Amino acid sequence: MIRKALRLGERVAPRAAGRFALRLWCTPPSDAGRKQDNRPGPGVESEVTPTPGHRIRVETWSPPGSPDGAEAAPTIYLVHGWGGWRGQLGAFVEPLLAAGFRVIGFDAPAHGGSGPGQLGRNQASAIEFAEALRAVIAEHGPAAGIIAHSLGSATTVLALRDGLSADRLVLIAPNSDPMLVVDRFRQQLGLGRRSAVSFLVQLHRLAGRPLTDLNGLTVPAWVPRPPTLIIHDRDDRETPFVEGRRFAEQWPATELIGTEGLGHHRILRDPAVVAAAVGFLRPDLAGPESRDDQGSGRSSRLERTARTMQ
Repeated sequence: MIRKALRLGERVAPRAAGRFALRLWCTPPSDAGRKQDNRPGPGVESEVTPTPGHRIRVETWSPPGSPDGAEAAPTIYLVHGWGGWRGQLGAFVEPLLAAGFRVIGFDAPAHGGSGPGQLGRNQASAIEFAEALRAVIAEHGPAAGIIAHSLGSATTVLALRDGLSADRLVLIAPNSDPMLVVDRFRQQLGLGRRSAVSFLVQLHRLAGRPLTDLNGLTVPAWVPRPPTLIIHDRDDRETPFVEGRRFAEQWPATELIGTEGLGHHRILRDPAVVAAAVGFLRPDLAGPESRDDQGSGRSSRLERTARTMQ
């Protein structure tokens, strides 16, 4: 029905069809995989207000035995993807705490427990993701590391362009070039030429900046890029593995790990993936990788497929 409506809009009202496509684009999905809660238990909740009237829900876990000096512990920030929430990355919390980190997760605007964004209820944009990340780090202190999933990886790249710093990055199932996602979206909707032009013009206007700023392959050399671990599943149907490989080939000081059988969401709770991420963030504590996915009853294969040091 949507495709039929857009075909009609292409003939009689392409600008209206473009606006409708933009609204669909800015509406986060709500499937079960994105709503999983993998946290070991609740942390301390708080809020950050990057702009008046906009609330970002934040959750903090402090390492054992340091409730008074928690702020002194190095901090790892968890950044979820489109339609997700902070609990999706909860499997990383306990191992990070055991490694001596403070862990902070947050929900992007119109996601999880956060309030509406600039576009209103159930509407959000990638730009707001990056702004929320910067606001949370400004409130809670420097990032010893960032673990980001899917769109969260692209918005982390955008935040780096805008001056954010982090000692290390772990990017899981990253979109190397978000414009490829835009193209797939247009094809799925069957947008005609005039409607597609209208959609792209309005999308650029909404962003207020070039969408290529989200592209990890075109980051200027003057932008500091910390050592980065990319973990991507070869069977990922949402973000093809080739995108993670391209990212690793272009991004300096990068290691790429390929997994099999975990897809786009199970990868976030796989013990071998979690161990690899924590080991990268604390290389002095890295040990043998766990290869048994206790949470699902299935084994996962974790393979280092490339390493580039520039």
